[in-house]
Amino acid sequence: MAIEKVRAYFEQFDLADKILEFEVSSATVELAAIALGVEGARIAKTLSFLVDDEPILIVAAGDTKINNSAYKHYFKAKAKMLTYEQVHDFIGHDVGGVCPFALPQNVKVYLDVSLQRFQTVFPAAGSSNSAIELTPQELEAYASNFVAWVDVCKGWQEEAE
Repeated sequence: MAIEKVRAYFEQFDLADKILEFEVSSATVELAAIALGVEGARIAKTLSFLVDDEPILIVAAGDTKINNSAYKHYFKAKAKMLTYEQVHDFIGHDVGGVCPFALPQNVKVYLDVSLQRFQTVFPAAGSSNSAIELTPQELEAYASNFVAWVDVCKGWQEEAE
């Protein structure tokens, strides 16, 4: 089970006890926000894509959408999300519990700058009823195979103005 992989991954940082598990689903931004009692924007959703036939993850604030032109400019490829089956096979977590932790070596992780406006955010922890509260800096430090902060999302700046 992926949550057990994530729990074991966080043992090395002495953070396994920070993983929250819920009696209800947290598989979507909306459900996670309800389960945690926070605004949906603070849910760090993890999106799965293929770039040059390699899987990547982009972790972004819950109130964002991928900006296709920014994505194409940064990754030099059209945004192509993984299918449900590909997520399971390539990432090792199932849809609803995809997170940037305990990943295969070839899965690169990018964090979107939309997360930096919050003191803490809540990415999933490997299951459809889990999360962990981390600062954006902790998310960067603990994400498997972290590559870079990117600015490839839209929809959140308008709200901030």
